[in-house]
Amino acid sequence: MNDYEILLMLDPELPDERQNEIVTRVRESIERDGGRWENEEAWGRRRLAYEIDHKPEGVYHLLTFAAAPATLDEVSRVLKITDGVMRHMAVRRVRGAATRPAGPSPEEPVAAAASTSQDSEPESTA
Repeated sequence: MNDYEILLMLDPELPDERQNEIVTRVRESIERDGGRWENEEAWGRRRLAYEIDHKPEGVYHLLTFAAAPATLDEVSRVLKITDGVMRHMAVRRVRGAATRPAGPSPEEPVAAAASTSQDSEPESTA
């Protein structure tokens, strides 16, 4: 068995019951195939870099578990065809790695653009 994590991006218009149902189905599938469920973190609603299906936001869930590679393949196949799942990404998890979402970073001041030497050369009057 390998350690995995799946980051789910769900449709923000789904009711909470349906979101919980999707996570529960994944958990049951993993446990039914002999895997070990570890944790589910609800990261909440986040703004997307670009719209997906005309939706500017998604609801994120991080699922961590240990399972056989065949189980992961089956879970990924089911997630691809499940209504309400906008995107998902499954990766092998590194033990001891942080599983927290990146927080907002403080904005850095923007430096003024330096003028180029082409702009500052005087015109010749020959």
